[in-house]
Amino acid sequence: MTHPPLPPLIRATDLADVLGRDGLRVLDASTGLALGAEGAGYVATPLLDAYRRAHIPAAVFADVRNGLSDPDAPLDFTLPGPGRFAAQIGALGVGDGDDVVVYDSGGAWATRVWWLLRLHGHDRVSVLDGGLRAWQAAGMPTEAGEVTPRPATFTARPRPELLADVDEVAALSASGGCLVNALDPATFRGEQPVNPYPRRGRIPGSTNLPFDGLLDAATGRFRPVAELTRLLRAAGLLDGGRAVTYCGGGIAATVPAFAAFLVDGTEVAVFDGSLTEWTGDPDRPVEVG
Repeated sequence: MTHPPLPPLIRATDLADVLGRDGLRVLDASTGLALGAEGAGYVATPLLDAYRRAHIPAAVFADVRNGLSDPDAPLDFTLPGPGRFAAQIGALGVGDGDDVVVYDSGGAWATRVWWLLRLHGHDRVSVLDGGLRAWQAAGMPTEAGEVTPRPATFTARPRPELLADVDEVAALSASGGCLVNALDPATFRGEQPVNPYPRRGRIPGSTNLPFDGLLDAATGRFRPVAELTRLLRAAGLLDGGRAVTYCGGGIAATVPAFAAFLVDGTEVAVFDGSLTEWTGDPDRPVEVG
């Protein structure tokens, strides 16, 4: 039996209504992120122990740092090739035609997995609004231990239009195209107390739309569609032209990309290497202030 697809953003109570349904896969993508020393980048830690203590029933842990990235790339969280992604997501039990709901315990990890799945041609993927915190706040049960999935066959059908590389970003920067930095204002200005990137600053010509401003600070849930529309439109992400988001390493940038899709189906590309790649090349210009 084929069920109608779930909405891109699903509430805890609605997930509870379909939990256990045939063909539904739930992924816990929770990851911790700590700031290293000046210029040393961030330290990412898959929160497997926390998952083992409490997760949504039947949820499988998705290791974004080690499993759903390219381990041989020089930059953390680099997009894996289609073959590796298909093997890794299939090992998590996600197959062609499955509905997938992704959540995390804070941050942009769920939207990163949402973007990875859609980039590889899988549309039936949703993000749990507010993540594990919202699930628990709604009084829903959790379970301990670790779920071992039954491997499935996943067919990767790449959508290159959802990905921007450094050369396209350079062209957009030079031409005044829509480039949106999803980091906090201090980092956007190059004024953060500790800089994790090779150089301080932003890609010239980009505007700032902090990813966490799209979320309710108290609940972690996405802001109402009307508010999202206002914020995204002000940043130029809903103007209909080519738009690219970036951050430090391609994680936070997926939040405004997801929000644009949520509002009206707008497809926004993500610069996977983001500031880590851009500022690591001394020939790429940066702006500060």
